Amino acid sequence: MRDIVSCFSENAVNVSHSSCSSYSSNACITPSLTPSIQNSVSCVYRIILSTQKQLLITVTWCKNHSAQGLSINFGDDPTATAAEFRLNTNSGFFRKKKGSKLVESDESKIEVFWDLSNAKYDTGPEPVDGFYVLIVVDSEIGLILGDMAEEAMAKKFKTSTPVAKVSLVSRREHCSGNTLYATKAQFCNTGTWHDILIRCSGENEGLKSPVLSVCIDKRTVIRVKRLQWNFRGNQTIFIDGLLVDLLWDVHDWFFNPASGSAVFMFRTRSGLDTRLWLEEKMAQKEKDTVEFSLLIYASKST
Repeated sequence: MRDIVSCFSENAVNVSHSSCSSYSSNACITPSLTPSIQNSVSCVYRIILSTQKQLLITVTWCKNHSAQGLSINFGDDPTATAAEFRLNTNSGFFRKKKGSKLVESDESKIEVFWDLSNAKYDTGPEPVDGFYVLIVVDSEIGLILGDMAEEAMAKKFKTSTPVAKVSLVSRREHCSGNTLYATKAQFCNTGTWHDILIRCSGENEGLKSPVLSVCIDKRTVIRVKRLQWNFRGNQTIFIDGLLVDLLWDVHDWFFNPASGSAVFMFRTRSGLDTRLWLEEKMAQKEKDTVEFSLLIYASKST
């Protein structure tokens, strides 16, 4: 599949901005269709210690028919295995649902604490409550995940233990099933959570050609007709006062359905620049704000 950068070629479709009110709020609502299932979720966090040392932490939850697991990578390269934490799985259950482990790293002293013994899950691989994951880097609390984390911190650490600054840089979701995808996203640390629904409607619903609809909080922000021709494009939307570039590439849904995936991307901009985020990223060496991106990789299995 071509890289998402190819969306910006001269032949790419650029859907003009329109008011959300011009579209039906029911465009994405389909009670008879169950959303696709998440197979894996990866979140990249940037932590800044009190020493101003920075570290990227990638947390990945995955699930398939026979197993469920968690892996954590430390550093700029999420595929590196030198600094990695992984929970082994067996027949869909964690072998060790509670514990702590030191992670080998040449640059930092890293320790992971976790308790998934009472974790509750929805349809995806990521627990929704009843769990915690704590990561300590160089004697500072680096990352806190889960609704039970605060209680665990009070038991395990002194109140004087420093806590690093944390920013969620990106979230990547892999889904499979039909062409309806539902998720939630927070586009900045101080923003609210938003419901995102992506739907591709087709001929079986009485349409002459496929139509792509993207809804945020039950309001349609884009509606792309004749999708088999407009399979790549972008549009800028506003969320929580932020400029967000929304990009889609569904080429492989039509021309490589056996092995290809569609890609949807939401990425915030750092300012009121009229350029797309790729141009801004090349022109701006240093940034005072942290940008966030949400990537959804969607496979059709039905």
